[in-house]
Amino acid sequence: MSENKELEVIDLRLMFQKIWQRKMLFVKVLPIVFILSCLYIICIPRTYTSDTKMAPEMENSMSGGTLGSIASSFGIDLGDMQTTDAITPLLYPNLMDDNKFVTDLFNIQVESQDGEIKTTYYEYLKKYQKHPWWTKAMAPLKKLFSSKDEPGNKGGKQFNPYQLSKIDDGIAEVIRKNITLNIDKKTGVISINTKAQDALICKTLADSVRTRLQSFITEYRTSKARNDLEYYKKLMEDAKASYEKARRLYGSYADANSEVILESYRAKQNDLENDMQLKYNNYTAMVTQYQAAKAKVQERTPAFTMIKGSSVPIKPSGPKRMIFVLIMLILSFFGTAGYILLKEYMKDK
Repeated sequence: MSENKELEVIDLRLMFQKIWQRKMLFVKVLPIVFILSCLYIICIPRTYTSDTKMAPEMENSMSGGTLGSIASSFGIDLGDMQTTDAITPLLYPNLMDDNKFVTDLFNIQVESQDGEIKTTYYEYLKKYQKHPWWTKAMAPLKKLFSSKDEPGNKGGKQFNPYQLSKIDDGIAEVIRKNITLNIDKKTGVISINTKAQDALICKTLADSVRTRLQSFITEYRTSKARNDLEYYKKLMEDAKASYEKARRLYGSYADANSEVILESYRAKQNDLENDMQLKYNNYTAMVTQYQAAKAKVQERTPAFTMIKGSSVPIKPSGPKRMIFVLIMLILSFFGTAGYILLKEYMKDK
């Protein structure tokens, strides 16, 4: 049994004719969309971005052997990411998840490009941010339904970065959105990208994050060596105090019995001298250990190479106003054309 299948052919000429017949609808819709899009995008505050790149010195624990040779032939250096540290460079971007690292940025001193704003980064995000008018209109309503919550770094109490108030936690989340840390797995180069509503503050933030990241890496890489340094310093001070005590005891005894010729007195004097010499030898050994520990701290301190310094951006990075308006016009055009064709289709049915 044969079935006759009717194929519906789309007549593009007919579609264009129907759309052209309703061209006045485009004349009404497109200007309205253009005006509304412009009004909307103008209300969105403009933002600036800045970035800086640095390469920290890394300690390689192994060269990679045969596997490393094979990987290097494909342009991958396995040795770059293999260190004796518990925190590898690949984990540095995860520092933005730590409240301590983020809240350390609260007290950064920032200044706007026009010089009108001079405050901390915390106060800048809290009081000097520009918002769209609808966000300002909703602010009283939000305050009405929100409970009172004073910032955690006020009130004279010691600030705890792991027990933030709602206000502090909100500002910390804004900072996380404004700062991006990335690391190149091949070269180990760390990229820091920052965003702010002021060009100079954007650069200041990038420099501050780089400085704090360098401090964190240095503190971590030298933590064990610094602990050893403090340990040997204490041993050296104790050995010095013990030696000085033995020296005073020997000196006072020798002065008091300088003219005595009894062997018992001379034997005790020799014992005191030997004890003093042993403690002196111990003291000099501790001094040597202390100096070696100081050298170890210097050896463990990584060097940083700044590949790209942050600069004050000249043009804002967003929002792209012309592109936004153009996209809205294109969507409106196709949406209107679809509405016309759907209406004609329903009329034919």
